[in-house]
Amino acid sequence: MSSGDLDGAALILSLPEDVLALISAHLRPRDLLALSAASRRLRRALTGAAAADKAWLAQCLRLDLLPSLRHLLAWRDAASGSSLAVCRFLHSAAPLLGGALWAHQNPELGNLVAAVPGFLSLVAVRAIPQELSPRLRWAPVFELLADAHGRPALLFLHGHDPADLFPARLSSLQPHANVLFLEAHTDRHPVSSEFHFPLLAFGDRRRLLDSLVDACRVTLPSDLVAAPLLARSDDDLPLLAARREAMLRLHGEAAGGMVGTPDLQCLILQANKKVSPSPTGGAGERTRLRRSLSAVAGYVRNGLRQMVTRSVSANSRAHQYVDTKHLPLADFLHAGESVGLSLRGARVRLSTYRAWPSMNDNRFALYKLTVQPPMPGREYAGLWGGTFGWPPGRPDDDCKPRKALFFLLLSYEEDAEGKLLLIATKVLEGTHYVVHPNGSSMFVVRMGEPSTEVFPWKGKTDGESWNVDVETGFAGEGIASGYGFRYPGSKPGSLFVLQDGRLAFVWRETGTVLTLKRLNLEELLKKGERVPALQPVPNFAYLTKSYSNVFTAFPGSSASPRYISTSTLPPVIIY
Repeated sequence: MSSGDLDGAALILSLPEDVLALISAHLRPRDLLALSAASRRLRRALTGAAAADKAWLAQCLRLDLLPSLRHLLAWRDAASGSSLAVCRFLHSAAPLLGGALWAHQNPELGNLVAAVPGFLSLVAVRAIPQELSPRLRWAPVFELLADAHGRPALLFLHGHDPADLFPARLSSLQPHANVLFLEAHTDRHPVSSEFHFPLLAFGDRRRLLDSLVDACRVTLPSDLVAAPLLARSDDDLPLLAARREAMLRLHGEAAGGMVGTPDLQCLILQANKKVSPSPTGGAGERTRLRRSLSAVAGYVRNGLRQMVTRSVSANSRAHQYVDTKHLPLADFLHAGESVGLSLRGARVRLSTYRAWPSMNDNRFALYKLTVQPPMPGREYAGLWGGTFGWPPGRPDDDCKPRKALFFLLLSYEEDAEGKLLLIATKVLEGTHYVVHPNGSSMFVVRMGEPSTEVFPWKGKTDGESWNVDVETGFAGEGIASGYGFRYPGSKPGSLFVLQDGRLAFVWRETGTVLTLKRLNLEELLKKGERVPALQPVPNFAYLTKSYSNVFTAFPGSSASPRYISTSTLPPVIIY
């Protein structure tokens, strides 16, 4: 039979499997799905045959999200041998993976969350504000597991006890989601719950989430509590697979974390009754007076908050859920027979200032930071880490006290005149007490203006010889004391590009140096140290204004706030 006698489907099916897999690697998943819808034979070939598995395996390799082929094959085995299921999960969870960073304004030291691959899952972890040390400390926030078809639908929140998990579900995840909302949903109207939950008053939302957490807790088997969450090597894969199977079983036994409405109402009622008994006599009068004053202060504060919120809403439709009329909690609960926790990834319109989005302080949400990829002419974009001081040192230096570790997000913008600026946004600060607000611009550099300054730290420092080779330098301004905490000023300085790949910003007046090195956050997390997290709701989004490290209480979690000085500082830089 000549090729002219064959239809298009027969021509494709006549290709060898390896050739079909090679061609499929250059197509998008939507193209393969469209091709499978062209005829029944193509559908069978691209969804059930051995050639189909090779085609979808090629798609998974094209994404390049997993560290090795062995990891990918282990994921496929966990998905009942279906590369299509693995590919579906990786593509569906793409808004959370691929180096995406999420943050919240509170606490001001930094609230930075990154999602990394687990085992047929993704694990969202928080980098803890800390000193420079050999291992990066982190705490888990949530895990998103693939179901039997590869859909990212099964969710677990993490809490303080490593053995405890809190089952939930992923209600939706838009392809270009830039906000993650922690919410509650009912069984009868899960979609409409996405619109009804934000209409609840803030206190009702908090009580509802806290009550759901108290009711849906499940416990890992004791032999899996210490199991790794991230694959540090191929040897971790069997233990990760066993842990995933146990989590799937727990999620099913807990009905996805759904709690009966009558039981939930009892829990909320008990939480409302947890108040101190009213004292008698003069003490009671003083207490009632304090409560009255607090009520008046709360009324004024809420009024101001509503005015500010409405003002912000005029500039950003991200806050369209704010309304002076709140939905009664009873109406929300009566919409179904059971209620559960849910995560929603939505694309909303956010206003930003120098790469930092405007954030609402009464929503349990994480906001996506824009991470620009390095490219010609914009080589320094991305996540960098370092400390103040020179000469550059190593994390295992024994100098005491250790210095605060800073994470900066470097991004490019054009000013009103079209000139290119490099902006370093603070996303993590390891001091005991915050010095500058979260999202501050630590320095702004004019990339079209060469610096006329000379790098000040050359020759011998502290008995060591450092040969500093400066490739180039740019003029700019660095952060300085201004008009209070919220309104820092700036002073002239220069950014020097060193030959070893480091960046060093030097304040002209004091000679203070901020040394930086590009980070691979995923690798740092894999080699890092897991520490206990907060309780599930504040662990997801800590909404209380704080200027200290609230995420850990172990020794050495933060460094001294003395990070800018006119004196020579010891060696402190990521290596």
